[in-house]
Amino acid sequence: MIDPELFALAQGGVGTGGLQTWIQENVVPLVLLGIAVILLWIGGRGDNAGVARRSVGLIIGLVALGIAVSGNGPQIGSFLASLLTG
Repeated sequence: MIDPELFALAQGGVGTGGLQTWIQENVVPLVLLGIAVILLWIGGRGDNAGVARRSVGLIIGLVALGIAVSGNGPQIGSFLASLLTG
């Protein structure tokens, strides 16, 4: 006899929703905390220009991370392409 739970899994019941949620709830805040600590450490040494340089790169990275976890990548890409093509 076939187990109904196994049959449901074989029919597409497995997804990445749980992993995605776990990453958003656990990994992303830890990465942001790590970034903040590093910037405070660099700023504490008096290298404010270094903090500013790294912050621009981090903002770009955080925007990319936000696009990746939101699932709106294709819509954002279309919008940016329409800015260039008219």
